[in-house]
Amino acid sequence: MENKNVGLLIVGIAVVMIILILIFNNVVRTTIGLSCSHGPECGMYNAVNVQTWISLAIIGVIIVIGLVIMFSKPREKIIIKKIKEKRRKINLDNLDKDEKKVVKLLEEENGAIFQRTLMEKLEIGKVGMTRLLDKLEAKQIIERKRRGMNNIVVLKNS
Repeated sequence: MENKNVGLLIVGIAVVMIILILIFNNVVRTTIGLSCSHGPECGMYNAVNVQTWISLAIIGVIIVIGLVIMFSKPREKIIIKKIKEKRRKINLDNLDKDEKKVVKLLEEENGAIFQRTLMEKLEIGKVGMTRLLDKLEAKQIIERKRRGMNNIVVLKNS
């Protein structure tokens, strides 16, 4: 259900409860009037008044909750669709041995890996890794995507 419908339902139930409280209050007052010998000075009238106000206050809180729910914005659903794409076959003939290692690692990691992880696995320094990835990017085999302070190296699809 949408928030608006839930809020309307809660407010509707609260209105029905108010009507029931008022009917019950009227019946209790009539019964007290018939049974109490003190007349309007009877202490039971005060007890009924207190109970009625407490009940109406609780119903007021329920109505406020219903209104808040009714006018609050529903949460948006985030839908993530995974699209399976065919990866092109990468020609490894014109690549040097380090470039081939990068491509093989990327294929093992489903086409994406953090640059730092790649550096650690290949045991290459930061500068060497940057130059190696620059060459592969120039050959349009990989691309680097910035993720905060990190880069993700991704095999390009064609």
